[in-house]
Amino acid sequence: MATTLKFSTAFHPQTDGQSERTIQILEDMHRACVIDFKGSWDEKLPLIEFSYNNNYQDNIQMSPYEALYGRKCRTPLFYNEVGERSIVGSEFVEETYRVVDIIKERVRTAQNCQKPYVDTRRRDLEFVIGDKVFLKVSPMRGLKRFGQKGKLSPRYVGPYEILAKHGKVAYQLALPPSM
Repeated sequence: MATTLKFSTAFHPQTDGQSERTIQILEDMHRACVIDFKGSWDEKLPLIEFSYNNNYQDNIQMSPYEALYGRKCRTPLFYNEVGERSIVGSEFVEETYRVVDIIKERVRTAQNCQKPYVDTRRRDLEFVIGDKVFLKVSPMRGLKRFGQKGKLSPRYVGPYEILAKHGKVAYQLALPPSM
């Protein structure tokens, strides 16, 4: 299976929706922290990053840190779980806990603000074996599909019969041999 790297265009957010959504959440968090911490918000940026990276994400069922490194993050903030809290001054730990709790609340608020936008476009569709469905085809630059090139090629083709269901939203279709 060959893969290709597709670069997104500057100032064209439709090309990279996942990154745009993450940036929007981070902007909402940052805005809320500027309000909460007023003059010292810039000192809290590492804690904002820490809170986001260690916040549980529903879509991946773990935190981004855990997804990247395969383990939960251990920092001086969490050493008290193993009795090493005296390593860092207790005032620092208490203040950092307080700030991280505020930031975590802001993360939840930012995510909850984004949820309605996503849900308005989401539809729960379920098909059964034997149903006929259309297959969405994305236009690719320079590739001729169904007798047309690029933007003029059809967006959907079919209908095709569903042969099997794999998971919640993946289906095997009876495609013609030419595809």
